[in-house]
Amino acid sequence: MRFGSGSHSGHLPVKHDLIVVYVLSLIGATLMAVVSLGGLLYPSTFYPTDELLQSFFANDVVNLLIGLPILLGSMWLVRHGKLVGLLLWPGALLYVLYTYIAYVFGIPFSLLTFVYLVLVLVSTYCFFDLLKSIDKKSVQERISEGVPARSAGGVLIVFGVLFTFRAFGMIAEASSNQTMLPSSEFGVLIADIVISILFIAGGGLLLRRRPLGYVSGLGLLFVGSMLFIGLIMVLLLQPVLTDAPFVLVDVMVVFIMGLICFVPFGVFARKVIAS
Repeated sequence: MRFGSGSHSGHLPVKHDLIVVYVLSLIGATLMAVVSLGGLLYPSTFYPTDELLQSFFANDVVNLLIGLPILLGSMWLVRHGKLVGLLLWPGALLYVLYTYIAYVFGIPFSLLTFVYLVLVLVSTYCFFDLLKSIDKKSVQERISEGVPARSAGGVLIVFGVLFTFRAFGMIAEASSNQTMLPSSEFGVLIADIVISILFIAGGGLLLRRRPLGYVSGLGLLFVGSMLFIGLIMVLLLQPVLTDAPFVLVDVMVVFIMGLICFVPFGVFARKVIAS
């Protein structure tokens, strides 16, 4: 399989063949499916404590319903020459990266840790190699008119700053009180810090109208939107699948915050599809 380059219909603005990223992404998708199904079929083996079960069991369902489809879907769009797929693909890889950073740091060390670490490394490599492979100036020329660069960049920076301060604040508070955060919560905070740094960087590039900002902006808004949707699903599934209580206020707060990300993502995606 070979992906074409160029700016004509049916061709993608890439500098070279994406076969390596494609194959590695397929490997990542396969591993993601295997460990998610494993967690659902053998919960006591994957999550030996109640705290781990409440934190990660419902998330395995979400990985299969959201994480896997958005990765495979973006790859399918790329194979069919769609620019929107090319720009969504990095976001889908970031979803995998975020998820399994939380697993690496949030679940006690075991043989499964190596699988989670492979998913982190594969998604990281594919994300940066994909961005490097895209003809950034060509993408900017095709979508710069009409893309909400200012609002999208601002949303990314605001969310990035908020979640960075929140994560460091919670870690600092636990340290000052000489208490230990639950491992699952610590893993999510590390993942928040990593994704927030990327949000701030991508938002800044988009505000400055840099080519890399246009290339990464849609993917960053995409992963932000999918993470909010995934969190809502986790909050809804946890009371059904575990002993966790249902808290309607949490669901509503996450939904309202998600809307702030959904709107610029929708406008951005519509412009890319129309280009």
